[in-house]
Amino acid sequence: MSEPVKYLLPESDLPTHWVNLLPDLPGTPAPPLHPGTQKPLGPDDLSLIFPIGLIEQEVSAEPEIEIPEEVREVYRLWRPTPLHRARRLERELDTPAHIYYKYEGVSPAGSHKPNTAVAQAYFNKREGVRKLATETGAGQWGSALALACRLFELDCEVFMVGVSYDQKPYRRAMMESWGATVHRSPSDLTEAGRAQAQHSTGSLGIAISEAVETAAASGDTNYSLGSVLNHVLLHQTVVGQETLKQLELAGEYPDVVVGCVGGGSNFAGIAYPLIRRRLREGGATRFVAAEPAACPTLTRGVYRYDFGDTAGLTPLIPMYTLGHDFVPPPVHAGGLRYHGDAPSLCGLVKEGVVEARAIAQTAAFGAAVRFAQAEGILPAPEPAHALRVVFDEAGAAREAGEERVILLNLCGHGHFDMAAYDAYHAGELEDLEFSDRDMQAALERLPEAPALA
Repeated sequence: MSEPVKYLLPESDLPTHWVNLLPDLPGTPAPPLHPGTQKPLGPDDLSLIFPIGLIEQEVSAEPEIEIPEEVREVYRLWRPTPLHRARRLERELDTPAHIYYKYEGVSPAGSHKPNTAVAQAYFNKREGVRKLATETGAGQWGSALALACRLFELDCEVFMVGVSYDQKPYRRAMMESWGATVHRSPSDLTEAGRAQAQHSTGSLGIAISEAVETAAASGDTNYSLGSVLNHVLLHQTVVGQETLKQLELAGEYPDVVVGCVGGGSNFAGIAYPLIRRRLREGGATRFVAAEPAACPTLTRGVYRYDFGDTAGLTPLIPMYTLGHDFVPPPVHAGGLRYHGDAPSLCGLVKEGVVEARAIAQTAAFGAAVRFAQAEGILPAPEPAHALRVVFDEAGAAREAGEERVILLNLCGHGHFDMAAYDAYHAGELEDLEFSDRDMQAALERLPEAPALA
């Protein structure tokens, strides 16, 4: 009998609760601050652009939060997602390591992003909101929210980072097919966009500013964010919960867990349920966050309070940052071009629970092509960075002669990223330079705020 390559769960095993890691975080997490008073945010500070249901999740101390049945009903369209044993890749790499990947590319939008988009659309619809405004980098998040808004009969307005708007026109067409209105950011529709017109490639920070401004200016419109905030990471933990059950079917447990990081949602989805187990029960599992070398927030940034957007419209967030008005080079992994990261993830990096590695663009695409040739799935540029780390870990297992178990969140497919693959095959893909000078200039413009320990 042949050995299994997929571990599948029935719909009855769909998680009933989201995992909230906040009560288990080591140390005393620093709170987000109101930029005017520099006092911890309260629910009233967030109610202008978020529904109360999500605000309650953002600050909840409950270890688990029940998933509404209306959300689980939509999840069933594609969840539970498969866990694959990458046996062909293991042979290609000549490694004794056992490599597993959780494949989120089977969702209608092709990534993990609908896990939170559906939840956010539901809670906004429940409170009578008519429209959601958001940003998107490479388009995975914008696609997911466009889908979720269509399913819950909400309007959707998306500000898409300029370089990705140009690189990925079919992502824009996908959003529009689900009824969304899509603008190239920076745009001339908002003050934030007009103020950043000189940065024509755009950034997630600029697009966030435009979406927040749009939501704040309209009484029937709320803002929706695809990463960074606690409630977003919370929704993604269905990924890790399913994975734990699937690993039980395989009879294994990971020695190392790898995910790419832009704001933190994909990494949190696979890792946070396992991190909670390590924090509560101990163990030696390592957790590695892979980020682009051209936007090395966790590996080169400073741990400070900073704005989550470029224009300074958001609260002050405790995180590793390159500076809120730092504009990253236009790498193809548009979902990773963000100046900061989720506060909970930054705290885990600071405490040494999570390791961070910066990966060059060409190395990431080289790993993605080799993976596709072995496993058949063409990864999105974002998880390609995590694949490079997986290759390094598999090589280390080979050198040590150990059967280490490696787990990866393959958070989406690359079917809308063929221009990037075309550039790679033509030898035209470059390792864009990270500008230390630009970062230092941006760090000098950080807002005045209390120091972080």
